[in-house]
This record gives sequence, structure tokens and C-alpha cells, in this order.
Amino acid sequence: MMQGVLSNTRVRLLFKKGMPNYRERRAGVRKRKSVRGCIVDSQLSVLDLVVMKKGENEIPGLTDTTQPRRLGPKRVGKIRKLFNLSKEDDVRQYVVHRPLPEKEGKKPRSKAPKIQRLVTPARIQRKRKVLALKKQRSEKNKVQAAEYAKLIAQRQREKRQALLSRRRSSNRTSTSSA
Repeated sequence: MMQGVLSNTRVRLLFKKGMPNYRERRAGVRKRKSVRGCIVDSQLSVLDLVVMKKGENEIPGLTDTTQPRRLGPKRVGKIRKLFNLSKEDDVRQYVVHRPLPEKEGKKPRSKAPKIQRLVTPARIQRKRKVLALKKQRSEKNKVQAAEYAKLIAQRQREKRQALLSRRRSSNRTSTSSA
């Protein structure tokens, strides 16, 4: 159902950039699409509605009962926000547990989500280890680069010495023959 299309049937409209229900794939391209008008009639089997404003009377089965949310927050920051916790409080104590249906002869059980983004000692240790490895790598690379530069300089010196000695020997032979 598209708002603004005053019909109770399907209509084929030409869509362009900026219109709802259409995303332009190339610049300037328009596309003809089929949309249903916004007029409600008996052909519709289901309507999705939202209660915007509540009147003085209750609607049976809709506003007379309140259903709790099935799941609580999973992320540390969202749990902290919900219960107004500080950084020092233990978030694991405040996780929303969902009770499971009881089986006869067994203890009542509940389920809770695995908390994400929880800073644990293991996580801090892992982070420290990764940073230490990174530092080690950079130190090793620096040392290797210095050794390589030394080797290159040594080879350049040897090359230059060889070149100079060749020139000297050629100069001696040319002066002696003349």
C-alpha cells in the first residue's frame, strides 16, 4: 500500500529518484513499478496498525494487558544504561534471565544471553599480548633494517675500493708503458 495513491487496486507508476519504494541504480534511470493504492476495502486480509493515542476505554485483548519484553539487552553498555549502573558495578548480576517452562521433578531453569563487549581479565591479557607482539615486531624490524643498511653500506665501500684499486692499477700500467 502506497500513501497518496487513491485507489483500492494495483496501479503501475513510473518511479524516479527520491520517491519511496524505489532505489536508483544508475543516474537518471526511472522504473515502472506496480503498487497498491492506500484505500482500505474487503480485499485486504491483514492490516498492520499501531495505537497512536489511547482513549478513555480499554480495548479488550490489546490495551488491557501488558506483555513484558521476551528478551533483555545483551550488550554491556545497554545493560548499564537500562539499570543505570556505573563502571564499577558488576554487569553480570543484572542480566535479564528468561524462565523456561518447568518440567515435573526438575528444578526451575532459566536462560540468559551471553554478554557481549564484556571486559574480562582474559580480554585485557589478550589485548596486552597483542600489543606486546606488535611492539616486538616493530623492534625486530628496526634491528633488521639497521643491519641491512650496514650491510649495504659495507658492500658500497667494497665496491668503491675495488673501483679505486682498478683505476690506480690502470693508471700505473699506462704511465709505465709510456
